[in-house]
Amino acid sequence: MKRSEINTIITGSIAFFKKHRFFLPPFAWIKPDEWKAMAREYESAIQAGLGWDVTDFGLGRFPETGLLLFTIRNGVPGTENGAEKTYCEKIIHLRVGQECPSHYHVSKMEDIINRGGGVLCFRLYRTGKDGRSYTDEEFSVEQDGRTVSCEPGCVIRLEPGESLTIPPYLYHSFWAEEDDVLAGEVSRVNDDVIDNFFYEDIPRFSDIQEDVPPKYLLVHELGKFLP
Repeated sequence: MKRSEINTIITGSIAFFKKHRFFLPPFAWIKPDEWKAMAREYESAIQAGLGWDVTDFGLGRFPETGLLLFTIRNGVPGTENGAEKTYCEKIIHLRVGQECPSHYHVSKMEDIINRGGGVLCFRLYRTGKDGRSYTDEEFSVEQDGRTVSCEPGCVIRLEPGESLTIPPYLYHSFWAEEDDVLAGEVSRVNDDVIDNFFYEDIPRFSDIQEDVPPKYLLVHELGKFLP
């Protein structure tokens, strides 16, 4: 992705969050040239992967296949902090017509909530034993405390205020219909480096072409400031 595209995406999402009166924490506004001096103070935030996250999954078509996420809080996997803080929270701006590609997690269980906007849609499959395929087995999921029976490839649509629980080993893709969606995610500790398994062979993070200076740095760029 070009840095200019990332800057534009973040600017648009800031306006979207403001429209829905969702307020980001102070570290959201740290400028790139401020991070070096502030890295020790925000060491826990950097280790936990908090902050801006923009990806097109290496496919080069963000409007169709991409996401903007902001990780608000998280434990640090494999550390004492991760053992104490066992949860994660993210906010997601999912643009209408845009899809997050099919994937599953091994460790993370998550609730994804439609916080406002259009309809949030999911397509679901159980993961095959090889970890790379869908099965033809029926299964059930929890939707706001209600058990819902599903056939392979079923589509679940969430109106604002509704949520879906995604357990480990459940392939899920999701997209916005009718309008952009403000989606929340509440989960176990999140590890985007090792706990995302995509149906297609695609990367979680995008390479960046530095055509303009960054407005804000992304989560996977902040580790360089740690000692």
